[in-house]
Amino acid sequence: MKKLMLVVLIGVLAVLTACGSKQADDGGDKKKITVGFGVGTYEEQFRQSILPILEEKGYTVEIKTFSQNMQVNPAMKEGSIDASVFQSTAYMEAINEEINADMVGIAYVPGAPQGLYSVNHTSLDDVKDGTTVAVPNDPVNQERALRILEELGWIKIKEGAGVADFNINSMEPDKFNIDIKILDPAQILVSLQDVDYGVVNGNYIANAPDRKITDALKIENTPMQHRIIVSINKKDEDTQWAKDLKAAYESKEFEEYILGLEKYDGFILPEAWENN
Repeated sequence: MKKLMLVVLIGVLAVLTACGSKQADDGGDKKKITVGFGVGTYEEQFRQSILPILEEKGYTVEIKTFSQNMQVNPAMKEGSIDASVFQSTAYMEAINEEINADMVGIAYVPGAPQGLYSVNHTSLDDVKDGTTVAVPNDPVNQERALRILEELGWIKIKEGAGVADFNINSMEPDKFNIDIKILDPAQILVSLQDVDYGVVNGNYIANAPDRKITDALKIENTPMQHRIIVSINKKDEDTQWAKDLKAAYESKEFEEYILGLEKYDGFILPEAWENN
């Protein structure tokens, strides 16, 4: 009887241990996380600097790269990734509403501002009626791009224009009658020879071997809602892994990595680094 009781006790302990291990892996104390990335420099930053910080803390990290940014947030909602690094607060909030998701931002990431570039002009003084300007086709980045042109006085944004539902009809001429060309964001840089000017997302400039963000004729003064964030599902906000991920992005080690590379000159740096 004693032997039987001992066997039963060992079996119960084994089950409890397995359940506890599973709960730790599935909950806030899990040590294996999956991080998703869209197109841009953010995956490279993660692999070279954030990943070693997390691995030193005992984490196993799977990196998933998506060929299209629109694929990332549905993956977050369905739970195939735990966090993502590719989007702004404005974009995240728009997608939350669109797909009934509940994502939050936990940290700002060194981000590349949009800029107005040209291969056909060396000055903004060449602008005139009929000047062609390429801008991104997605609402959030298009709104950002046209704000740059509005700051220059080239166009006006109509009062009440939104962000998630922004479109070309949200603008009107100001000093000039600009001919706006709407292109996929990834195509604008390679299409600059076909237009007078183009508003290019900074991550494409950072990835180009012969380009710098500081080469822009006009650099965006990026508002907080358009700065790149680390996003997670709200239910994970208080988990230890989320806190460690946030700490890695705000760490002195990551700051030194970014500041040590010329390709990140002109990037918008997180305010949290002021505490390092």
